[in-house]
Amino acid sequence: MGVDGVMEVTKVTLRPVSMNKVCAIASVVLDDQFVIHDLRIVNGEKGLFVAMPSRKLPNGDFRDICHPINAEARQYLQDAVLAQFATDGGVEYFTSPDALASHADVVPAFE
Repeated sequence: MGVDGVMEVTKVTLRPVSMNKVCAIASVVLDDQFVIHDLRIVNGEKGLFVAMPSRKLPNGDFRDICHPINAEARQYLQDAVLAQFATDGGVEYFTSPDALASHADVVPAFE
């Protein structure tokens, strides 16, 4: 665990995608022990945000598969993912044809 028993994001891996407003997919490792795949970085009307992995229900609604329990945990996770996103080139890089081409056959780093 991180400081004061709080989870620590120990690794963030990103790959560009071309899906409407989604510009990257993230995998996040927590405390070097647990991985979450398929977080989506969305370039929405109010700026970038991180959407949790979800699945479509039979009635057409979507439900998060996993999610933070409180606002502080959500903000911490989002800040870690978006910091790595910015370090790796941000929207300009992840929406470029070069980025999409260079990651076309890349599988997630954590299986």
